[in-house]
Amino acid sequence: MSKTWLSLTLFLEADAVILDFYFSNHGYVIDFSHTMTEGPITTDFHLHSRYEIYFFISGNVKYFVEKKSYILKPGDLLVMNSHEIHKPSFLDYSPYERYVIHFDPELPKLFNYNGSDLLNCFVNRPVGEKNKIALRSDQIEELKGLFQKLEKARKESDFASAAKLACFLEILILINKAFNSSGAREEPTTFSKRLTPILEYIDENLDGDLSLSCLEKKFYISGSYLSRLFKKNVGSNIHEYIIYKRISKAKRLLAEGYNANQASLMCGFNDFSNFSRLFKRTVGISVREYKSRAKNNGAV
Repeated sequence: MSKTWLSLTLFLEADAVILDFYFSNHGYVIDFSHTMTEGPITTDFHLHSRYEIYFFISGNVKYFVEKKSYILKPGDLLVMNSHEIHKPSFLDYSPYERYVIHFDPELPKLFNYNGSDLLNCFVNRPVGEKNKIALRSDQIEELKGLFQKLEKARKESDFASAAKLACFLEILILINKAFNSSGAREEPTTFSKRLTPILEYIDENLDGDLSLSCLEKKFYISGSYLSRLFKKNVGSNIHEYIIYKRISKAKRLLAEGYNANQASLMCGFNDFSNFSRLFKRTVGISVREYKSRAKNNGAV
């Protein structure tokens, strides 16, 4: 067998493994939810091992992604990859409705042909930039219809996994068309002028001392005021934000080939057991399992 045919055979076998895994575990590979929440809501930052599509229906929500914040309106769409920390912050107790898909990025890669890339809107942009995609009114209605179709497919027994996959691919196509359209991106709301340089400093010094006392001295600001400022703008405490930023960086380093001890130290963790515990709590899998997935599938 020639090298070309051998390579093609291995390629097709790898594709078959991914598809087999999808049809055996479609509820995990494409994890879809349609949720309505009422009353007081508290949430931590999110940092998933998969990619996320978030379609906002109703509520009074400010959505934080990396160093940017978006005031959401019905029909807004957000996309996040596995290295972008994010969280909703609730401005009142209005009913909060949204559609969310978490998915394994290896699946859409099977359908990238002739230069098309179904992950384009997730990966071909800087981290924490252009997460919110503006949709025309007709696109909002089309996307809402696709989510309803996906919800119906999930409840059916006959051909459910195939129908779910077909609908999911339609959603990705629509989103990427909107992302590629001129003027399809919306600017986020701005943070307090006092907070922006602090967020930038944290980003650039994740391997160093980012204690509250250190930030107080660096920016001539009291720790209590900084905590209140961060809570007002981001909806969470600064300590949790720093942990999630460090774990996000660790994920990138592990995917690039650094070992766990190196990644731990390069992200400001002096205690490896603490790093390992926080990594599993944040990402949902152990450092070893993440490292193994990154080696087998490329960047995770």
